[in-house]
This record gives sequence, C-alpha cells and structure tokens, in this order.
Amino acid sequence: MKSRNRIWVLCALILTSALSAWGQEGVDSDIVRPSGMSPGPVRKAKAVRAQDTEDADASPSAVRKSHASKSSHARTRTTRAKSKETDDSSSAPTEYTPEGIPKTSAASVIVVDANSGKTLYEKNADQIRPAASTQKLLTALIVAESGFLDRPVTVQPVDAMADPVKLNIKAGDTYQRIDLLRALLVKSPNDVARCLARDNAGSVDAFAEAMNRRAQELGAVHSHFVNPNGLPVPGQYSSARDLALIARAAYANSTIRSIVCLPQLVFRYANGRTRELENTNKLLRRLPYCNGMKTGYTEAAGKCLIASGSRPGREVIVVVLGDTSSRVWRDASALLSWGLLM
Repeated sequence: MKSRNRIWVLCALILTSALSAWGQEGVDSDIVRPSGMSPGPVRKAKAVRAQDTEDADASPSAVRKSHASKSSHARTRTTRAKSKETDDSSSAPTEYTPEGIPKTSAASVIVVDANSGKTLYEKNADQIRPAASTQKLLTALIVAESGFLDRPVTVQPVDAMADPVKLNIKAGDTYQRIDLLRALLVKSPNDVARCLARDNAGSVDAFAEAMNRRAQELGAVHSHFVNPNGLPVPGQYSSARDLALIARAAYANSTIRSIVCLPQLVFRYANGRTRELENTNKLLRRLPYCNGMKTGYTEAAGKCLIASGSRPGREVIVVVLGDTSSRVWRDASALLSWGLLM
C-alpha cells in the first residue's frame, strides 16, 4: 500500500511539473509574439509585401538599398502613411468665427458664388502667391475653348521636359486632344500640359502669352503665367481672387465640367496599354456635393485646392492657397459646406 501511495505521489509531481512548464511556454510565446496576433499572420508578413509594392515608385537609389534597409524604411513609411491618413481623416474639429465662418490655416482663401461671382468670404484674397497646378484650369480652359477636341496630337520630345509628375507619354505617339485634356484635369501630369500647350500655340512660350491674354479678359489682372503646368519659375504668380475668376469661367465650360467631376478614368496609351487614373481631388470621394475642380502643390505654393460644389439653388467655388497637408482637405470642405448651406 505504501509503495502504491509513493507511485501516486510521484505521478502527481510529474504532472504538476509538466503543466507548469507548458504554462510558462505559453507566457513566453505571448511575450515574443505581437499582441493580439496569431503565429500565422506574423509569418506571412503581409504588411512588408504591400510596402514592397509601394517601393516600386521610389527613386532608383532607394530601390538599390539592401532588403534589410528596405524593410526598415518600409516600416517607417508605413508609420508615416498612417500618421498622414490620421491627419487627413481624424484631425481636430474645425473651429468657427462668431459669425459661423470656418477658420482656416491657409494663407489665402476665397469663397464665391459660381453663378453670380459674388464673394461670400475672403481672407488675403489679393495676396500674390504661386498657384501650382491649380493654374492648369486656365490651360484646360484655353484648350477647351479652342475646340476641335477630336483632332490628333502627336507627342514631341520637348513635351517630356516636365518633371516630376508625368504620364510618360512618348515622342511620336498620337492621342486625341480630349483624351489628353481628361488626363490633365484628373491626374495633373506636367508632360501632358506641355503637350497640349505646344499643340495649341506652337510653343510653351506662345501658350503662356495666350494664358495671360485670357486671364486679362477674365479680369484676373494680378496674375502672370510663364508655363502651362504651374511648376515654379520666376515671374509666375496669381491670387485667390484671380484664380476664382478663372475657375468660374472653367466651371461654366461644359467640357471641363464633365471632366473635373470624374473620380477616376482609364487612360489608353498609344501602344494599347491602359492605366487607371485616380482624381487628385479627394473631396470628390468625401463630399457628395463636391463636383470638381483642381489640386496643386509645390514647396513654394504649399497645398492648394480649387473646389466646386452644388446643391439645389446654390453653386459655390472655393479657392484655398498655401495650406498644409493635414489641413487643406478639412479647410476646403468646411468652406464648401458653409458656402452651400449659408
């Protein structure tokens, strides 16, 4: 009997020791493994593969880095991307003046009635500033008003001299004007702007003269344009008020109106390859009453946006210049909502 009791005691000790070891193994696993993640997803490393895909658009020097460096860079960029998205989508609520007008961080803004041209609100509207790609609305207006949009355009080598944002149309390829115009207003490629300008006036310089003439006709007398795409160059400038005048004329053009409202479009290259272009204007996807117009950004200009919107009985155009990445969408959407509902 004593021998049998010793055996049971020994078995109990062995079982207790095994359970304790198993429990400790479970704790250690939780310490090593990221919280809330099972071993499967950690092994797949999906986030890293997704970031590697993004790295296809990186500069050649970045692509040549070691795999370990790219993984570290990917984690950094992922964190920054999440931070940027947080800034865009969940930033602090908009503040308002005692009169109920949204406060903005932009250097210069104006809100106008798209039909009457009446100014509903302005802040530093006559301040001379670079317009970046928002001036492509004037480029598009001149091309649209010239007509014959079904005519072919053959790309020339000089058209490609327009870094950094390009559609990479190739010299010798032929497109219809309307297809290039759509790409210009939706995705804002600088090479397409140069191609349309040269095709329209014979050269970029001659087209710049046409831009200045048309701006003067519209009353935008405090602007001066040197190129069709808004890339920084000495002597090129505009103002929120002048851009509102240009935007009103573009808004009244049925061809432009039919393009700037597109969230995306499919562009077909001359070799048959297609590419989906997503509109750079995020408000088209965020606000049901937004129906256009044009974004812009350079280091000198800051974040710029011309946005239009409509509701029964009211159509409004908002110009926001010199804003920040984290505020431009919120500022423009607040002003657009205010203008439509005031």
